[in-house]
Amino acid sequence: MDSPHGAAVKTEGFGLKGPRGWVFRGVGIDVEPGSLVAIVGPSGSGRTCLLLALTGRMKPTEGHAEIGRHRLPKKMAAVRRISALAHVPGVNDLDPALTVAEQLREGALLQRRYEGPVRALLRPRGERRVSTAARIEEVLAAAGLDLGTLPKGPRTAVRDLERLEALRLSVAIALLASPRLLALDDVDLKLPAAESAGAWALLRSLAERGTTVLGVCSEAPQDATVLRLGATAEEPARPQPPQAPVARPARDPKITWGAGPTAGTDEADEADEVNKADEADEANKADRADAPADVAADPKPDAEPADAEPGHDDGPGHADHDADHDADDDTKGADDALTQTRRA
Repeated sequence: MDSPHGAAVKTEGFGLKGPRGWVFRGVGIDVEPGSLVAIVGPSGSGRTCLLLALTGRMKPTEGHAEIGRHRLPKKMAAVRRISALAHVPGVNDLDPALTVAEQLREGALLQRRYEGPVRALLRPRGERRVSTAARIEEVLAAAGLDLGTLPKGPRTAVRDLERLEALRLSVAIALLASPRLLALDDVDLKLPAAESAGAWALLRSLAERGTTVLGVCSEAPQDATVLRLGATAEEPARPQPPQAPVARPARDPKITWGAGPTAGTDEADEADEVNKADEADEANKADRADAPADVAADPKPDAEPADAEPGHDDGPGHADHDADHDADDDTKGADDALTQTRRA
């Protein structure tokens, strides 16, 4: 059963196909309200598209999902009303030309105008201003963003924020709509270990308050439910609960083979014949390698005969070719014998 603040997420055979093929396919997950879900996968595995599909921003083409009892793809508008995107590059980027205060006021205005109740627009302007300021203070505290610590306070430009500060600001703006499902992309991108831990601590605190959180990352925290997408869309995705570290084999494991055949058996006799044939073959190759050197040691003629016909070369190069040809003829019989031995 859904909690007042979170939304359960359940998918079966969830997939999305684009003009160039499957973006993701076979996604199955079932988490309770207030869960922290980490979506892990290589670049191009459809992680961002999965976030958009689970929040009603992109229509799936296979399977179905239930987000807070709203079934996708039929109830996409209802899912959008109970979900929010915090940080998804290319979809809801922060405006670098605005200050932090301007970005917050813009987010509050858009939420009140398009997502809030109609009766909120009928209240007096002064009352709306006070209510908006109180709501902004509330979401800033929930996102862990203290404007007093910024270089210029609320007047700090968005482009001057650190990566973690910008992430907290995007989370605060998303919380203005009081979502039951919160989705973020690239949670730990370009973050050192300490700041990455701070980002996950923020998302964990939101999940503990009841909001279901979906976060795309490269390394998932141990206490999160991991949904791992395959390198290709043909690989099904299944959630993985937190697990203990698994021991890995040595880098260069020692490989042992079985014992050879017992002496005196047919297998041993056959192995001896093969070994003898291989030794003869090695000796034959060595003889052929020495043959050109012997021919090259022969003295070269001082001059080409005057009566040599055009196109017919009787010089040193031709002599070397004849010698190589003779050496090949000498070894041809040995090769045939070795072939017959192997067949026997």
